[in-house]
Amino acid sequence: MNKAKIEPFFAILKAANPRPNTELEYTNVFELLAAVLLSAQATDVGVNKATRRLFGVANTPQRMLALGVDGITEHIKSIGLFRNKARNLHETSRIIIEQHDGKVPRTREALEALPGVGRKTANVVLNVAFGEPTMAVDTHIFRVSNRTGLAPGKTPLEVEMGLLERVPATYMVDAHHWLILHGRYVCIARRPLCEECAVAHLCDARPSFIHTPPAKA
Repeated sequence: MNKAKIEPFFAILKAANPRPNTELEYTNVFELLAAVLLSAQATDVGVNKATRRLFGVANTPQRMLALGVDGITEHIKSIGLFRNKARNLHETSRIIIEQHDGKVPRTREALEALPGVGRKTANVVLNVAFGEPTMAVDTHIFRVSNRTGLAPGKTPLEVEMGLLERVPATYMVDAHHWLILHGRYVCIARRPLCEECAVAHLCDARPSFIHTPPAKA
């Protein structure tokens, strides 16, 4: 995708969804952090089902710590890797209380120091909770960035750096959401829905995915 196509690409996505947001359910920054931590190798739908139960009894670091590993495990056992996630969430709650006065830290370094929090999770929290222009590259963003030619890369970090360089500043804060939603519902993995795609005419992959029916005799 050449540079001239990038601005209209995002302008179209913005026009269709002016105020995009995460599909994870949360009511405070700690809930957001917990939900993203739990979302690794799990769907947002599955995480939301588990956190509705969990956050009903523990939606602060203090309450999560008091709930204990076994209590957390009981509430999230419907999602993948629940045992490790329960331990990480419990320890993360302890660190937030002891080292950050009970508040979710606002720096990448402090976030990535929390158990179970990697670069992608930190980027989501920085973007969604604090409005930072970060790019959390998940499987959807990785696929869309490579398939469209927007920011090709062999690793999530390469794609992230490419997006930070190529996405216009005016779209940067919300770009992460537009790309995730586009990959989740339109530019899907097995067969992208190019015939329904509003930005297909700007995509490098379009010719190889859209079937042109033969002309009528």
